[in-house]
Amino acid sequence: MTLTRILLPTDFSDTAQYALDYARELARRFGAGVHLLHVVPDPMQNWTVEAMPVVSDLAERWKADAERRLEEVRLDGPQTVRAVRIGHAFVEILQYAADNEIDLIVMGTHGRGPVEHLLLGSVAEKVVRKASCPVLTVKQAGHVFVMPAVPVEPPAPEPAT
Repeated sequence: MTLTRILLPTDFSDTAQYALDYARELARRFGAGVHLLHVVPDPMQNWTVEAMPVVSDLAERWKADAERRLEEVRLDGPQTVRAVRIGHAFVEILQYAADNEIDLIVMGTHGRGPVEHLLLGSVAEKVVRKASCPVLTVKQAGHVFVMPAVPVEPPAPEPAT
């Protein structure tokens, strides 16, 4: 497998910043380019026709702010592409990956609890399930998996012979 294009979707959170460190190191080691992508939620989805001009302006302001923030992200790789899309995050991430022949997606995962996950869903999980390329999910520093305490049954004694 050749690794030439890495996609790093970012929501500008601490978790995304931690994933950036992984993407940066992979790009350095493989000489790959990094595509930084931010997806702005579409504010037009739940509005009336009367509110659309105001909401449309809001989307453009969010997009301009995201473009400015992406420019602040520093990468040392041979090529960095910055993009902002408007829509559902997981859909836009998958479409961007397909459109740009991405070899690997590196993204942070917030590690929400089961109730939050059930109610909010997980962008990372949807991307992992549907992506046409490998996906590396990165947990935030300090987020350590701890095996739940489960009582362990002692082994049954061997039958006497």
